[in-house]
Order: sequence, then C-alpha cells, then structure tokens
Amino acid sequence: MDATILPLDVPARHLYRIPEAMRLLSMSRSVIYEQLRAGRLFSVKEGRARLIPAVSIQQYVNQLISEAEVTGYGRTA
Repeated sequence: MDATILPLDVPARHLYRIPEAMRLLSMSRSVIYEQLRAGRLFSVKEGRARLIPAVSIQQYVNQLISEAEVTGYGRTA
C-alpha cells in the first residue's frame, strides 16, 4: 500500500440531508445549493431526497483549507 494514502475514518453517517449539511458546514441553504451548482460540493439522489455524502463534505472542507493556505490565510507556524 502506498504510504502517502492515509485511511479515512469511517464517518458516523455516510449521507446527510441538506439541513444536516447546512449545520455541519455552518452555511445557509442557498449557499449549499450554490456550491452544488458550482461543482464544489457533490450530492446524490435517493428517491426525491438529495443527500450529500460525508466524503464530499470532507473534500469540500479540505478544498476550503487548501484555498485559504494559497491566499495566505491560516498559515501554520
């Protein structure tokens, strides 16, 4: 196994409804849907429900952190 690939912790849940994702990301419904349309956050549909995978939420947070580091914010010592 490649040493650079780290195993991810299994999340408590694998799929979150939009209101749950809103709470997890501290974002409004409109911002969540804006990020979905922009392709920065991914979702799946099960029946009529739109669900956001936990892995998509983690990738989005990692992307935000990476972008912040590029612009000079959030630098570590």
